[in-house]
Amino acid sequence: MTTLALAHTALTLAWRPFLDPLQIHSLWFVLIVPLALGISIGYRAVRVASFEHFWFKVSVLTVQIVVSMILLGVASYFFIQILVPMLLPMPS
Repeated sequence: MTTLALAHTALTLAWRPFLDPLQIHSLWFVLIVPLALGISIGYRAVRVASFEHFWFKVSVLTVQIVVSMILLGVASYFFIQILVPMLLPMPS
């Protein structure tokens, strides 16, 4: 095989992130904390006047984001599974 053919074969066997995403749908909850941390770092870096106590403020905002997402999930579960069937019962 020529070098060009080997390079083409290696390229076609490579992992393509946008075409072949990882199958980690069952681990979505693990990725909430890094996502919230990244959002907190970016937000605090832009919004603070001084970087004194920066990491404390970032950690507080990260916890607030994660807890808010959990509470929103519980509220939406309650609304969809309990409140909607009480308000709009299915016809028999």
